[in-house]
Amino acid sequence: MRELAICFASGVLFAVGLAVSGMCQPAKVIGFLDPLDGWDPSLALVMVGAIGVHALAYVVASRLSRPLVNGVWRFPADWPLDRRLFGGAVLFGVGWGLGGVCPGPALTALWGGSIQMIVFVAAMVGGMALFEGWERAQARADG
Repeated sequence: MRELAICFASGVLFAVGLAVSGMCQPAKVIGFLDPLDGWDPSLALVMVGAIGVHALAYVVASRLSRPLVNGVWRFPADWPLDRRLFGGAVLFGVGWGLGGVCPGPALTALWGGSIQMIVFVAAMVGGMALFEGWERAQARADG
């Protein structure tokens, strides 16, 4: 129960941070992505702040013998730099640029009832389902 409460509180803190920083507003994100038409650097400042918080948390966490919530550290064994990684990054970037929003802010902005966010999240979930289906089909074909 404690783990669930910490996860919930972390999610709420993240959502509040996104809302307060304005990152749930597609116009703000598009303003950052368009340097030729009234560039808005505020997203860069949010990113720098997030990197600073992560760096501090990483330093603190690296000094702990075990995580505060879970019994063991879990780090990915290997993340190859392959076509799948770069293809996913390109798809993410194109979606971010076209929609002006990425998954975290989109989920946070759902509370506002915006049709744009509802369509974005529906498309995102649909894309995740398509990917999962593709992965299962590949696994069956390979195995």
